[in-house]
Amino acid sequence: MIELTAHDWQAIQLTLKLCLYTTLILLLLGTPLAWWLAQGQSRGQCRVRTAIQALVALPLVLPPTVLGFYLLLLLGPEGAVGGTLERLGFQHLAFSFPGILIGSVIYSLPFTVQPLLESFRRMGPRPLEVAQTLGAGKLDQLFSVVLPLCRGGFIVAATLTFAHTLGEFGVILMLGGSIPGETQVLSVLIYDHTEAMNYSQAHQLSLGLLIAAFVVLFIVYGLNKRFDRGPLT
Repeated sequence: MIELTAHDWQAIQLTLKLCLYTTLILLLLGTPLAWWLAQGQSRGQCRVRTAIQALVALPLVLPPTVLGFYLLLLLGPEGAVGGTLERLGFQHLAFSFPGILIGSVIYSLPFTVQPLLESFRRMGPRPLEVAQTLGAGKLDQLFSVVLPLCRGGFIVAATLTFAHTLGEFGVILMLGGSIPGETQVLSVLIYDHTEAMNYSQAHQLSLGLLIAAFVVLFIVYGLNKRFDRGPLT
């Protein structure tokens, strides 16, 4: 059996860090966005919501290398964001962990927003209307009504986002390259091992990634079914 090297463990730690940060950021950003998209409004506002929902879902059909390429142009030293940062005395974001984190957040956005959107739509407005008549404020409605009724949607959103980030490759490679300890996540390291014809090491990392992704999905979807039946006992 092949043992993992310090280089491999470094990539594993960086990957888990990227997955955790991406999931937390998207839950914070995706929840209000999904809630806004779930609200029914006038025809003009519905068109705006449809356009934004299409933008959110774009990474589902857009090749990752295309998204990575344009993010590289945007965040690199000649880009609008990267160039502005350099003029202000900061480092541009291409080939850095903050850069691949931005790419990961954008690329995984639909995997957070869509489950939350469907969960909010299934809940409907009635529970909040009842809570409001009982004197519950907005914050109270969030914690006492929305979160309990939509917890399955939050679990699915967090799980899909985390698992999807585990396997991100094209966006990361285009935007971050393969810098050990900075941008070389597991998927990129597997690619590097394969290019170097180190198939045994690539197989071991790939198998570990496959098993980890399956176990995470199995456990969380099992918990989700228990949540749907009621409180855990």
